[in-house]
Amino acid sequence: MKSFLIRFFRLNWGLFICSVGIVFMLNANIGYAPWDVFHAGLANSFGTSIGIASIAVGLVICIATVALGEKLGLGTIFNMVIIGLFVDILLFLKPIPIASNFLFGIAMMTIGMILLSYGSYHYIASGFGAGPRDSLMVAVTRKSGFPVGVCRGAIELSTALAGWKLGGMFGAGTIISAFAIGYFIQMTFKLLKFDPTDVQHETLKQTISEFRIMTDKTVAENKSK
Repeated sequence: MKSFLIRFFRLNWGLFICSVGIVFMLNANIGYAPWDVFHAGLANSFGTSIGIASIAVGLVICIATVALGEKLGLGTIFNMVIIGLFVDILLFLKPIPIASNFLFGIAMMTIGMILLSYGSYHYIASGFGAGPRDSLMVAVTRKSGFPVGVCRGAIELSTALAGWKLGGMFGAGTIISAFAIGYFIQMTFKLLKFDPTDVQHETLKQTISEFRIMTDKTVAENKSK
């Protein structure tokens, strides 16, 4: 049970750090990251917050991913919901300033990518499954047969262009994040000596089964005392 709780805390801690990183990148004010361009475009079109738009997109992606044959994990569901909620809370409370010039924006974009990479390390290491967008990338790669980099690039370019058409902020930050985020994630994992391929992710079904076994064991132990 203790190990499960530590992993669960690590999952949520990682998602919170990711959320802080996303808000830094939004407030850099030089163009949103590709997916956030899309979220902002949808938010503008439907009069919702970016966080709610992110959750809605995540839900659609989860459905599409399952339809394409991929399995979801607890981390997939939490990534979809928790990040959207945290982003909205942070944007509402405004603890992170909005950049007033391009250089300040570059600095905030860089900090955001570092935080997003560090948060990704924790949430991936928890072993509860990949986020919706990563699962979609895997599903498209598996179905199309194209290299993962090509599939990821095609997905992000498509979402950024669609978001721009809907009114999302497309700018230098969009280009920077699209090309640099992979480098920051790679460097962060290297510094922390973390290999994501070593992580054995649980499906949602496996996590529920494991939790039930641990709960029954705890109850049995308490009754025997």
